[in-house]
Order: sequence, then C-alpha cells, then structure tokens
Amino acid sequence: MTHGPQSAHPSRPRPPRPPRWPGALLATHAAAVYLFLYLPIAVLVAFSFNRARQTAAWEGFTLSWYGEMLRDERLLGAVRNSLLIAALAAALATVIGTMAALAFAPAGSRPRRGRHPTEVLLLLPVILPEVVLGAALLTLFGAWRMRLSLATVLIAHVVFSISYVALVVRARLAGLDPALAEAARDLGAGAGEVFRRVTLPLALPGIAAGALLVFTLSIDDYVVTSFVAGVGATTLPLHIYSLLKAGVTPEINAVSTALLAVTVALIAVAHRLLRHEPGSAG
Repeated sequence: MTHGPQSAHPSRPRPPRPPRWPGALLATHAAAVYLFLYLPIAVLVAFSFNRARQTAAWEGFTLSWYGEMLRDERLLGAVRNSLLIAALAAALATVIGTMAALAFAPAGSRPRRGRHPTEVLLLLPVILPEVVLGAALLTLFGAWRMRLSLATVLIAHVVFSISYVALVVRARLAGLDPALAEAARDLGAGAGEVFRRVTLPLALPGIAAGALLVFTLSIDDYVVTSFVAGVGATTLPLHIYSLLKAGVTPEINAVSTALLAVTVALIAVAHRLLRHEPGSAG
C-alpha cells in the first residue's frame, strides 16, 4: 500500500500569527503626532477664509482677506524686500556653497590635511543658535560701523545659508560614480572639461535643490533678520510679527497661508530634485 505525498510528508503546524495591536498602536501614535504638528496649521488656513474679523468663531466663507492682503502697500513692500533678499542670498550662497562642497568632495583615498576642522567650521552655522548668530553679526556690523539696512540682512542670510548649500551639494557629489570622471579623463578631457561636462551636469539637481532651500530659509527667517534689519529693511516675517502685536486677524492668517503655500511648494521641488538619481536620464 502506497501513501500519497501528503501522508509521507505530514504538514507542519503553522506559526502563530503575530498580534495586530503593536501595528495599530504605532499607527495611532503616528496619527496623534501628525495631528499635534499640523492641526494648528490647518486651523490657521481654515480661518484665513473666515468672514468674521475676529478668529474666535466661524461666521462663513470669504476670500476678502486675500484681497485686503493684496491691497496692503506695507505688506507688498515687505514681500518685495523678502523676495529680493531671498533671490540674492540664494544666488550668492549657492555659488559659494557649491565651491565649498567641491573642495570637500572626496578626491582619492587620502584625506586632505586640515579637512575635518574646516568642515566643522563650515557646518557650524547650521547648529549654532540663531540668537547667537544674530547677536554676533550685529556686533560685527557695529564694529565695522555699517548702517543696518537690506545690505546687512543680505550678508547675514548668505552667512547662515552657505552651510546648507554645502551640505546638499556635498551629499549629491558623494553619490556620483568616480568612474565617470576617470573615463572622461581617459578620453582626453582636461580638468575643466570634466567639471563642465561631467561633474556639473550630474551635480546640478543638488545645486538647484540647495538654491531652493536657501530661498525658503531666507524668505522665512525672522530671528537673525530681527537683529540686522534697519529702517526700511522690513521683511515679510518682521511685518507679520509687527501685525501680531495687535492680535491675530484673518488678514494675518491669509498672509501666513500664502507664505506657507510658497514654502511647501519650494520644499517639494527641492525634495524632487534631490530624489533624482545621479546619472539617470529622467
């Protein structure tokens, strides 16, 4: 009498299923954290469409506060200052930060002498408290007898932005395949041509992401700007803070919502650029 395969190989008992409560607990915790982080922002956006002058109660939907925002000359002047400073700071910090990232990029197995202390100094503005950095810059401008203006705001923004560009571009350069540059040199390309035709095109998404990040940081900065801004150098965050002294109004919520939308859009574009794989065609 022959036995089938099932009788010859008795089935093993199935392992017990893991309990589902750890996953449910983790999901609940994550939802609570996101709710804690983003509920105030959601309330701000919602009340920017509130018909009531005060934000204590909802009285209906309206877009009138966005119209008030666009007719406010002081607000538009602060927006122009912020856009000018952010654009110039992004351009200058991107050039300087990219050169710094290229200087610190891996070039062989032997590290450059003094590289690590210089890297620490370059990255110090990232971890330095903004209050300390603002006070230090204010002291420096006072020692140089510089009048506080848009120029001092621009210098301050470039100072704290260079490190961010250097970090982003350096991370991009670290992901490049060194064989590409070696192949270009084997084909007779010089150092300048290798940089122009190989390194720069591959690093360009990281450079663009760094520029967008600097633009976002500059247009949002309040702490450092409050130390180094003089008369006539009011930026958008400074103007919003001055309005808050009289209380929160739907107009402030509308301005904050518009600033939030611009910031989120720039961060999304920068994130998409950083996800672009080095050397990929897409």
